[in-house]
Amino acid sequence: MMQCGWPLLGPLQWIRYVNKQVKVKAGKDEELRGWLLTVDPVSASLVLVDFGEVGGASAPVSGASVRVVMGHAVQQVEVLQDADEETAQRLQAVFAPPQTCSLDLDPEQLRRRRVGVRRWLEKNRVPVQEDGEQLTVAGALTLAAPYGPDDCSSSNQIILDRIQKLLRSDPHHLSLPEDADQD
Repeated sequence: MMQCGWPLLGPLQWIRYVNKQVKVKAGKDEELRGWLLTVDPVSASLVLVDFGEVGGASAPVSGASVRVVMGHAVQQVEVLQDADEETAQRLQAVFAPPQTCSLDLDPEQLRRRRVGVRRWLEKNRVPVQEDGEQLTVAGALTLAAPYGPDDCSSSNQIILDRIQKLLRSDPHHLSLPEDADQD
């Protein structure tokens, strides 16, 4: 149990509390409980995650609530229990990006989608080349499977925004062409 001086402990001490269920006393008579996801190294603020007790440890991540406790308000932190492997994985998944649907598509479906997206870009007079499993657009953007707007990568924000908008405007961008060899 840590009494006072939370902001003074520093990252090497704070890491001992991460991925543990804690009870935090903050402000006047306020007591919070949750899983400590991380601690901000500048402000010493705690990020607590509560998965809710309704579903217990197997509750979905989408039901998680997140609360930030400002570091200067922390008076006491007490560890209640360590996270098991499942809880630690759920904590890491709280802010992880959603999984793409590429796992659900077989190689032939991905090939058809890649060809369809390439044709859509060419139809809109955008220079595009296939580079293995990726598409390269104007030499400044790469498009990876499953070839949707969120699968674009570029250091040029203008090109990135324009290609993403163009992909979203494709009337077939969510569907697979039945036969990618026809046009």
